[in-house]
Amino acid sequence: MKTPPTLDIDALLDDPATRIVVCCGAGGVGKTTTSAALGVRAAERGRRVCVLTIDPARRLAQSMGLNELDNTPRVVPGIGVEAGGRLSAMMLDMKRTFDEIVEQHADPDRAQQIFANSFYQTLSTSFAGTQEYMAMEKLGQLHREAAQTGEWDLIVVDTPPSRSALDFLDAPKRMGSFLDGRFIRLLTAPAKSGGRAYLRVLGVGVGLVSTAVTKVLGAQLLTDLQTLVSALDTVFGGFRDRADQTYGLLQAPGTAFLVVAAPDRDALREASYFVERLQTDVMPLAGLVLNRVHGTSAPDVSAERASVAADALDDAGRDHRLTSDLLRLHADRMRVMTRERRMVESFTAAHPDVAVAQAPARAGDVHDLDGLRAVAQALAHSG
Repeated sequence: MKTPPTLDIDALLDDPATRIVVCCGAGGVGKTTTSAALGVRAAERGRRVCVLTIDPARRLAQSMGLNELDNTPRVVPGIGVEAGGRLSAMMLDMKRTFDEIVEQHADPDRAQQIFANSFYQTLSTSFAGTQEYMAMEKLGQLHREAAQTGEWDLIVVDTPPSRSALDFLDAPKRMGSFLDGRFIRLLTAPAKSGGRAYLRVLGVGVGLVSTAVTKVLGAQLLTDLQTLVSALDTVFGGFRDRADQTYGLLQAPGTAFLVVAAPDRDALREASYFVERLQTDVMPLAGLVLNRVHGTSAPDVSAERASVAADALDDAGRDHRLTSDLLRLHADRMRVMTRERRMVESFTAAHPDVAVAQAPARAGDVHDLDGLRAVAQALAHSG
């Protein structure tokens, strides 16, 4: 079996050309911990880092010793000072980010009209894809701010805990298509000048369309939707362009994707899908981060030998019960290690050129800076 190349974490973080690191993968594989650990290590090696997380559990703030994180980057005290680095962290507030876009592009009266709209309130908090789009929007904002002020020279992004890792790449285009699409234009046509003529050209009667849509959405919601899109038309005229610009930023030199996974069948399957998607979209893949690995080398005593020895000790009497129990624990661990190794080998066979860094399984959750340092240390020296 071919050994995969080793992912050199320190070389990636130390390279001044690396400006954005995106940690992506299935939910529950340690993306947030990985993002925070990489941010700490990069800062302590002299980089000025901003970590953007989208973690509803808010463990990142606790791990970094901060009382809270919000939509504004906050400096983590004492990190990286000796090396000339600095670490800031923030947690995406998707509604606040959406509100900021409105405030930036609309006059105060128009902004308040949009904020009061019931459909906007739904769109900005729970519409499918909003969180993923706003993560991309916030990344774009941070990148522009870094270019203007030099506040950061590295941004580490913890992608949303989506049903599928692919949602992060697909959602911006879906959101742009929704707001710029024909269906929305059709709905708002009656409220705009010339809208009735537009519908007649399409061969659709205004009354028929309005009646059908009203039955589905309700009269008030349809009115709110028409009002909102009419208001957003001046604010988000380039909504799709903004999504395309950030998408292009992800493809640009200086961006590096790390696919994060655990040695679990579903997580590695999702990682494989993401690797293939990144390759299809010509996005810069740095490698695979494999968390929670139960050992990387096999001890001399196999699971089968340990189980046989434990059975023999049981037959020899109660005096050997402790030793037999320890042998059975060893046998269980060896089975876990064998199962994980086979799953990783299957991934490597499909993607032999993807570099890999590994971090061992820990007894408990990472809850402080020392824990984050230990994770980063393990990843940096996993080869």
